[in-house]
Amino acid sequence: MAHSPTTITITGAGGQIGYALLFRIAAGDMLGPDRPVRLRLLEIPQGVRSAEGAALELQDCAFPLLHSVDVTDDVGRGFHGADLALLVGARPRTAGMERGDLLAANAGIFGPQGAAIAAHAADGIQVVTVGNPANTNALIARAAADGVPAERFTALTRLDHNRAVGQLAQQLDARPDGIRDVTIWGNHSASQFPDVSHATADGTSVPALLAERLGPEAAAQWLDDVFVPRVAKRGAEIIEVRGSSSVASAANAAIDHVRDLVRGRPVDAGWTSAALVSRGEYGVPEGLVCSFPVRSDGSGYQVVEGLDLDGRARARIDASVAELVAERAAVQELGIL
Repeated sequence: MAHSPTTITITGAGGQIGYALLFRIAAGDMLGPDRPVRLRLLEIPQGVRSAEGAALELQDCAFPLLHSVDVTDDVGRGFHGADLALLVGARPRTAGMERGDLLAANAGIFGPQGAAIAAHAADGIQVVTVGNPANTNALIARAAADGVPAERFTALTRLDHNRAVGQLAQQLDARPDGIRDVTIWGNHSASQFPDVSHATADGTSVPALLAERLGPEAAAQWLDDVFVPRVAKRGAEIIEVRGSSSVASAANAAIDHVRDLVRGRPVDAGWTSAALVSRGEYGVPEGLVCSFPVRSDGSGYQVVEGLDLDGRARARIDASVAELVAERAAVQELGIL
C-alpha cells in the first residue's frame, strides 16, 4: 500500500548535524524504505543559504522517497502540517556565557517553536529535541505548545546510550548488537548516569562479565572511574580530538531515536534510552524531561518500570535529576514557564 508523504521539519537544517541528517532521512534510513518524505528546512535568516544549498544537493541525489524540500525562515510555515519535528538548531554556549544566559537564549528559540508547533503542526506531531541543553529545551518547547500532549515531546539521549554500548563492546570484545538493556538516566549532561546493572552481552550479565575479565574490584573501579565519566564527557573528548563537536554520531542517534519511536523496537533488542516528560516514574518529579529506560511498539516511547536500583544508582540518578530541577527553576525565574 502506498503511503502519503510524512512531513518532517528540521530546525537548524543548514548546520552540520542537520546536513548529516538530511540525506539519510531522504534515503529512508529513519522511516523506512516504504515511507516518502516531505522535508521542511527551517533556519534563521543567516542560515538560509546553507539550507538552500543542501536542498540543491538533495535534488541532485534523486532520492525516490523524497517528495519535496522547502526552505524557510518563517517558523509558522516551517511547522505547517508537520508530522515530525526535529529541533536541532540551538544557541551553543560561548566563552563567558553563564548558564542562565544560555537558558534564556534558547528559550527565545524553543518557546516560539513550541507555540508554532501547537498552532500549525499536524495533530499527531512528534517532537524530538536534539539541540542542547536538550532536556530543558524540550521542557521549554512543551510548555509553549498549548494543547499538544506531553507524550509527544522527547529529547535525545540515544547518543549517550550508543556511546555506552560502544564502550562496553570494546571492553568486552562483543558486538554492539549483542549488548542490551543499558540505561542512560537523567540529564544529557556530564551528570547523566550510564547504568549497566541490568545490561547483558550475548545473554550474560555485563557486570558479571566485567568482574570475570577484570576482577570484581577492578571492574567496579573501571565502571566508576573510566566508563561512567567517559560516556558522560565523550562530547568534550571529541571536541578536543576533532576540533569540533559530534556531528555524524549525533545525527545517527537522532535517526535511531525516531526510527524506534515511530516504527517500534524489537523486543529481543532490549530497551533503549530516551528523555521523556516524567509522570513520576522512579521518583523523578512530574513534568521534568528526564532520560529513562524505554521501549516502543511504534506508538511512542514508554518507560520501563519496576527496575531495582541499588544505592549507587539511586545517588547518581538523584544528582542528575537535581540538575534538571535546577535548570527548570532557572527557566522559571526568567518567567519562561
